Amino acid sequence: MDPVLRVGVVGAAGRMGQEVCRAVSSASGMLLVAAVDPGAAGVTLRSLAGNAVPELVVEDSLDALIEARVQIVVDFTVAEAARETLPWCAARGIHAVVGTTGLDQGDLDALSRAFDGRTANAVVAPNFAIGAVLLMKFCEMAAPYMRGAEIIELHHDEKRDAPSGTALHTAEVIDAARRRAGAGSFAADPTTRWMLEGARGGEGPGGVRVHSVRLQGLVAHEEVLFGAPGQTLTVRHDSYDRRSFMDGVLVAVRAVPGRPGLTVGLEGILGL
Repeated sequence: MDPVLRVGVVGAAGRMGQEVCRAVSSASGMLLVAAVDPGAAGVTLRSLAGNAVPELVVEDSLDALIEARVQIVVDFTVAEAARETLPWCAARGIHAVVGTTGLDQGDLDALSRAFDGRTANAVVAPNFAIGAVLLMKFCEMAAPYMRGAEIIELHHDEKRDAPSGTALHTAEVIDAARRRAGAGSFAADPTTRWMLEGARGGEGPGGVRVHSVRLQGLVAHEEVLFGAPGQTLTVRHDSYDRRSFMDGVLVAVRAVPGRPGLTVGLEGILGL
């Protein structure tokens, strides 16, 4: 048995993929053995991610993962690609850690069937920043006691999906916490006249409004505002650098071989 976890990164040429490559390369107990990204096939990984990574050539085929005897794949791509990559990994007994956004409940159901715990497991997280996971936990605690909540999520201008997976998951956490406490959904939005369509954002689970901002200069930010008579509560998390996600990625890589089936979110892994 290998003394270290053999890791491959799919989407290695992307900004998050490069950061994952650097993080895995510097982590104890892990070895980066494969980098896959059809958009950068034939390019040396060091020319993209610097000298902290091994002297690998970026491959265009998932078969490179088999050739490198990869045990765990970290996937930071787009939903369309992940829908092909992840079942492929499950069928070949390769565990997966997934940070790809845009996956919906139907995708998660399919992944639960593919990663059934018999040969391969998967961890899918809407956000790998530990601070973001704590934000959701704090929101879960506050939700039953407040009368309303709205979410503002702010990301860089190249993010494709809106709202973010983190924001949707936060709304789901708030809604579930209120239902468990018998508090039910928040009151309906009283707005009856919109001067601009969409000005009140999108309505998420439990009536939680979600607003998306896309601007250059941002990375990943979320602010949750709770309201009750005479008071408000604001919970906010800011990721200023993609390194903020790496501790969570490494936690998931270490945990996934021992968590049968599909795990959604880092909460259970962190004991929250």
